[in-house]
Amino acid sequence: MRPAVIDDPLVLDANAVAGDLREIMGVEITTYVARCAHCGNRDALGTLRAWTHGPGIVLRCVICSEVVIRWVRHPDGPRVDMRGAAFLQPGGSPR
Repeated sequence: MRPAVIDDPLVLDANAVAGDLREIMGVEITTYVARCAHCGNRDALGTLRAWTHGPGIVLRCVICSEVVIRWVRHPDGPRVDMRGAAFLQPGGSPR
């Protein structure tokens, strides 16, 4: 598969939200490998594309541009949706 064309100047890589991810998950997970539930791409979370200019944060797959992880801050704590990640595994090889 070819990477999706991303021409939005507001898009960052997920390393830009590493602090938020660490705060929510309690550990550094940008090196964790995730598999996109939509296209099957496996790569480190830090390679996902981050949209940060909305009410929450959205991390999208670099291949198919589908949502992998999203979260929003809520008075009761963060609300995290990871249904776009078929799995997460600590570091190591993405394949």
